[in-house]
Amino acid sequence: MSDVELAAVESFALDHTKVLAPYVRLIGVEHGPKGDAISNFDIRLVQPNAGEIPTAGLHTIEHTIAALLRTRFDGLIDISPFGCRTGFHMIVWGEPSSAEVAAAIKTSLTDLVERVEWDDVPGTTAESCGNYRDHSLHSAKEWSKQVLAQGISVDAFDRSVIA
Repeated sequence: MSDVELAAVESFALDHTKVLAPYVRLIGVEHGPKGDAISNFDIRLVQPNAGEIPTAGLHTIEHTIAALLRTRFDGLIDISPFGCRTGFHMIVWGEPSSAEVAAAIKTSLTDLVERVEWDDVPGTTAESCGNYRDHSLHSAKEWSKQVLAQGISVDAFDRSVIA
């Protein structure tokens, strides 16, 4: 090992062989100098090391859910995909519960499956996306259906599925 200094990253300390996806997990809460809270959530849609969402489908879920969540969840700062393609980091102002986040994810995925059409997907042009050709609404819908069929848990280690 080299002498490069690396900071500890909470997500890399998580035993990915023990979690039970799909789930919403609070990774942590940071407080700013004025007391403002920012919460970071692990939105895991696919079981780690057992599968991954193809890039085009994940890309379309990312763009669509980012827009849908902003209509139903106050304080969303960002939702970004994991490089492993099993889910997303979701960064929000405040300290919402995992149940509140899971409910917003569930209704957003339901809308993606049932109501979203290609023309609804934001950021699908060369001007609005850095890789606009790599999208698949079909894949996004199929993966979202799988997540919804399994249910979204509010516990990473126990299938405490929300209604």
